[in-house]
Amino acid sequence: MTILKTTKTIAMLIGVMALVACNNDGNSQKETISATYNHQIPPGGNSWVVSNNTNSSARIDEQGIQQWTQSSTKINTYVFLEDKGELHVGLNAKVNQGSSTISVGVNGQTKEVVLDNTEFKVINVGSFNINQPGYHAIEIQGIEKSGNEFALINTIDIGGSATAQGVTYVEDDFYWGQRGPSVHLTYETPQDKDILWFYNEITVAPGQDVIGSYFMANGFGEGYFGMQVNSDKERRVLFSVWSPYETQNPDEIPEDYKIIMLGKGEGVHTGEFGNEGSGGQSYKVFNWQAGTTYKFLLKGEPSVNNSTDYTAYFFDPNQDKWNLIASFRRPYTSTYLTRPHSFLENFVTTTGYIQRQGAYGNQWIYDTTGQWHELTKAKFTADATARKGARLDYAGGVDGNTFYMKNCGFFSENTPIDSVLERTANGQEPSVDFSKLEVPTLE
Repeated sequence: MTILKTTKTIAMLIGVMALVACNNDGNSQKETISATYNHQIPPGGNSWVVSNNTNSSARIDEQGIQQWTQSSTKINTYVFLEDKGELHVGLNAKVNQGSSTISVGVNGQTKEVVLDNTEFKVINVGSFNINQPGYHAIEIQGIEKSGNEFALINTIDIGGSATAQGVTYVEDDFYWGQRGPSVHLTYETPQDKDILWFYNEITVAPGQDVIGSYFMANGFGEGYFGMQVNSDKERRVLFSVWSPYETQNPDEIPEDYKIIMLGKGEGVHTGEFGNEGSGGQSYKVFNWQAGTTYKFLLKGEPSVNNSTDYTAYFFDPNQDKWNLIASFRRPYTSTYLTRPHSFLENFVTTTGYIQRQGAYGNQWIYDTTGQWHELTKAKFTADATARKGARLDYAGGVDGNTFYMKNCGFFSENTPIDSVLERTANGQEPSVDFSKLEVPTLE
């Protein structure tokens, strides 16, 4: 495991002479210290409401922390420090009226600060001891206030010896920074084989099935197939195929470039999607369970008039059967399955601080000659958020005969991007009777 190093330098250093507020032990003695802040951390890309309070009024965006009215609201700001030592913390903040007492904590050390200024300025909180490099949370919570809001916080400012070797945080592209890094496994396949079927299995351990997670099992050159946690009440099995017409708006796709649905399974919804490419999408609302292994089977083969048909099946162990999800025809494409891969992503920004992990095992492909081939090697990659060093909480690896991927959660040990991983072979090809699979038909 290697930790990527990102050093960011901000030209303007802010020197503050201030009185340190009371420590959490109740000691009211104050001392004058000199704090230098060389990094201004924007909450919009680095802070989350972490308290289990769905009714929190606090808003975190490009303007900072606003509408913070409840003392039950806990807000964490995450930074990766390349060194240990002293961490100076300040708040570039103000109150609209009255005064507020705010608690700020790092690694179990807490201090309180009183804000009564009605213009933005840097309020020194104090110095915290950092005993090891890595990700650290700056924890903020309101104690008491006389105004309507605890504070408006523009930036969380940091400095000190713990920042001397570099600090990593999200500086821009806040939406993607809040979602967190996406990670992928691209499987090594035998050369000169046309892939007709792709088989994969996913197991998500209890507690890792975080809202916003997409555990994508069977990715291919033109789409993807996997399972999601959409809310605390809904989960889905999702299968999508991109149109060959490149646009983010499905309404712009010409008729002859549109994905054609050839059939769908019971209870499956179909339609179009946009924003990350456009095309045909299908999903089945299915309450999949953490701790259970689910199987995914995908077929891709050339069809009529320079098109390709893709068909997805999902195995529910409780039913002990393969369920048809959907079948789509992609125009202007004639191919078997290419680039079999998997990924793990978070698509809900408010859960981007919570770790999630999936086990991906027993990958096989079935070629046009009727032979199964086990896939035991994979290249680990990550998205632009990871590659540019905005977030470092991504990892992939091997646990015996299973690959795994994890992301988000601000863990400090990561996996080098483009690493090649190899799992132990199972040696037992999947037991699939293709003749018993439901044939997609239009009603």
